[in-house]
Amino acid sequence: MRTRLRLSLVALATAAVTALTTGSAPAAVRASTANTGHLTGTLADGATWTADVPADWNGTLLLFSHGFGPLVARDAPTDAVRDELLTEGYALAGSSYDPNGSMWALASAERDQFATLDAVTARIGAPRRTLSVGQSMGGLVNARIARDGAGRVDGALGLCGLVAGGTDLDNYQLDAEYTLARLLLPEQDVKLVRFGSADEAAATAQKLTAAVTAAQSTPQGRARIALAAAFLNLPTWAPGRTAPAPADWAGQQEQQYAWFASGILAFVEGGRYAVEQSVGGNNSWNRGIDYTRLLAGSAHASEVRALYRAAGLDLRADLRALTSGAAVTADPAAVRTAERTSSAGQGLAVPLLDVHTTADNLVPVEQERRFADRVHAAGRGALLRQAYVERQGHCAFTTAETVAALHALEHRVATGSWDAATPEALQRSATALGLDGAAYVPYRPAALTVGR
Repeated sequence: MRTRLRLSLVALATAAVTALTTGSAPAAVRASTANTGHLTGTLADGATWTADVPADWNGTLLLFSHGFGPLVARDAPTDAVRDELLTEGYALAGSSYDPNGSMWALASAERDQFATLDAVTARIGAPRRTLSVGQSMGGLVNARIARDGAGRVDGALGLCGLVAGGTDLDNYQLDAEYTLARLLLPEQDVKLVRFGSADEAAATAQKLTAAVTAAQSTPQGRARIALAAAFLNLPTWAPGRTAPAPADWAGQQEQQYAWFASGILAFVEGGRYAVEQSVGGNNSWNRGIDYTRLLAGSAHASEVRALYRAAGLDLRADLRALTSGAAVTADPAAVRTAERTSSAGQGLAVPLLDVHTTADNLVPVEQERRFADRVHAAGRGALLRQAYVERQGHCAFTTAETVAALHALEHRVATGSWDAATPEALQRSATALGLDGAAYVPYRPAALTVGR
């Protein structure tokens, strides 16, 4: 069962990331072509690394941080991306992170990435420029590298990054899981935290998914699913669908349900088990949370209120029940470990460009707002830019969008200006590549609904 869960999580993670293909990069000063080709190695903690260096290396090394999934060394998001970047002259490198523990390998990831950089440059020589690139969970690794990497990297590009960190992630997911359990399975004791095995996590995912499936058949059930979706920061636009109108509450809920029906809770619960393994316990809590106040700050509050009215349900009563029953406490040591290993904090040492889809089911776009607020509060806002692609799904970027973002980051590193990273400039740059289209748009995410 544990093997099946790990495989299902990997499949979900893989399916969530749209395959990327890429285009051409601007001309660059050529560096030494000694020791080029495909390289591999092993680090002191058992992590493996891989690198690909073209014969006509342009002098820029891209250090890639992979997302949640198998702890296997990767140096690009996909084979297609790797092939195109090599054609453009970039050298690529990346590590597996320590493969001896949880797939949430944040305790070793940043260290292993810097060690990979040392190992690769010892083989190929010092690059003219080093850029960090990270995707999904690797986007959190990437943000940490952008914070800590002064003198090691020159800039960073985040793709659909989990930049709010592991504790925020587990807290808003707990709110959604708790809502489903409390309101849809009130007579059952559903285990939500401190999983002792992958099987326990899978059992909770199956129980909650079955409850959601059953509840979708009634107006009351749909209203309560919408409430849980609001706490999960779940988008109202699902793959293969037309985005519902702003006041199409039923249509919005139906598309949120589509995300649930796709198996998102299996990913959520399996991810929680991996995080708990990594940080040594439960790093989330809801004791003391006022769920009325939490909903009031959600971008989906109007949808929830409208569906409750239509269903004839008392929203205030449900929110009071959630507040009075909230009893989950965190393990303080796990919270401290997560803060140390699984948060990007507030600071930045090098320019960071984050790119996110506007309807991301696994890493909600609202995480970017949470991260930006922290960076600006620390007085480092000039080093951060965020760009948005109008599309559904996790990491669902086209080749052109990815390449244009990389070019914009390089422009910032070379000139000190972010003028190539505006939505209009990114769209022009991506379109001009003549590849597979682009959908950069002006966008400002709502606040992350997390309440801590």
